[in-house]
Amino acid sequence: MSEQNSGSRKVAGATYTRAGNEYFAKRKLKRSAGLWGLWGLAVGAVISGDFSGWNFGIDFAGFGGMLIAFAILVVMYYGMIFAIGEMASAMPHTGGAYSFARSAMGPWGGLVTGAAETIEYVATTAVIVYFSASYADGITSELLGLSLPSWLWYLILYVAFISLNAAGAAISFRFAIIVSVISIGIILVFSAMALFSGAFSWAALWDIVPDPGQTAFLPHGVLPILFALPFAMWFFLGIEELPLAAEESMNPTRDIPKAGFWHVAR
Repeated sequence: MSEQNSGSRKVAGATYTRAGNEYFAKRKLKRSAGLWGLWGLAVGAVISGDFSGWNFGIDFAGFGGMLIAFAILVVMYYGMIFAIGEMASAMPHTGGAYSFARSAMGPWGGLVTGAAETIEYVATTAVIVYFSASYADGITSELLGLSLPSWLWYLILYVAFISLNAAGAAISFRFAIIVSVISIGIILVFSAMALFSGAFSWAALWDIVPDPGQTAFLPHGVLPILFALPFAMWFFLGIEELPLAAEESMNPTRDIPKAGFWHVAR
């Protein structure tokens, strides 16, 4: 139920003033993202999880359990990609999941979803900076003999990321494409080197000692697959931020579903 009173609207106990068209016209974002810019944004948000984070799930469920958890997440994330692609086409503005939830469940549904999204992205940024600092320090230590305290790396990376976003959406999208291509290339080169180095062993995938009555494929049984799901999610975590760029997309109806699909299939 809603009430209209002097420009104010009351919905589910929440009262707010409806903004006019001029308010949104002054704050409208520039459309600067094409298909590949959105693809770069999606892959750039997720690619760090391909380097680290997911591997902790093997300890909980073994390689077989982690593989099953990964397959489950593929199905779930494809479903989510198609869903958010449709919703972003219908509501192409920067609210993302907040806007979808508010339209479907009212202001309180939007509030809860928006708060959850904010917590997720703050936490994800912190985790990415943590792992990035570890990698950066390892590289500079090996190549330059320079090692910095962890807190200093965190500060440097935060400043770099904030500066990049402050430079503008067009630059951020171009940078995302470059980082995504380089990151995928690193993963492919590492995989090839591991396979052809002679040090790779398939037996190492099944070297967790099974619990009594269990197998090498599922050393701890079926239930730990559930414990591995949060770690398998690292392969895709962050793709849900794609609809946030809907207002900056040149053609959100066409490009956001395609970018999401090609990101998961990368």
